[in-house]
Amino acid sequence: MSMQFENAAGMTRGLNTHIARDIARKILSGELPPGVILPNEMDLGEQFGVSRTALREALKLLSSKGLLESRPKVGTRVRARPLWNMLDPQLLEWMQGMEATEEVYHQFLEFRRAIEPHATALAAVNASKEQRIELSRIYRQMCLVADQFDQAQWVEIDTQFHRAIFIASGNCFYVPFGNVLTTIFKWFISYSSKEGGMCLNEHKCIYEAIMAGDETAAYDASLSLMNGHKHRLHKA
Repeated sequence: MSMQFENAAGMTRGLNTHIARDIARKILSGELPPGVILPNEMDLGEQFGVSRTALREALKLLSSKGLLESRPKVGTRVRARPLWNMLDPQLLEWMQGMEATEEVYHQFLEFRRAIEPHATALAAVNASKEQRIELSRIYRQMCLVADQFDQAQWVEIDTQFHRAIFIASGNCFYVPFGNVLTTIFKWFISYSSKEGGMCLNEHKCIYEAIMAGDETAAYDASLSLMNGHKHRLHKA
């Protein structure tokens, strides 16, 4: 397999991160599939135009995220997808601008289905006055954006809506999801809203249930939004 990497010669800051990002994006996109062995350090260093020290730091960073493993007499191999740390904030940041497969969208929806309805129910009970005011502001903006049929703005405001719910849950283990998952939410919402699938009525039901403090209705409304056909996803 021929591998081409971006030459980083001349960079003075963040060299190892730049190298790691280039390799990571090739792994995440499937250009470097699981099981493939990277070129040896000398060849890889020449392609990037960097020292072996900088290269080793980059490979160590990728190994810490579960993307690579190094073995004596074998080399550095791309690990299987289930071993990747997909909730690593830096890894998620590196995914920006990449296209995901429908399989990834299905898996993300399954993940959301497992945690978001409960977070929404908690938000109905635990959201502070300030958080309810902020959610109201976001929902009003959603209505305006949906009326204008502006997909780019919808992706931003819908992401804010779901992030606000996780934060309003009041659960210290749910709150990070509202921050860490922003990149994937934008991916997913961009895909699901391509043909106008903004699901405003479903968001309205979620919003009204939270504002009414009705945790059962909030849970049910959130779960209803998770139906795959509402997001242009075929049955897995």
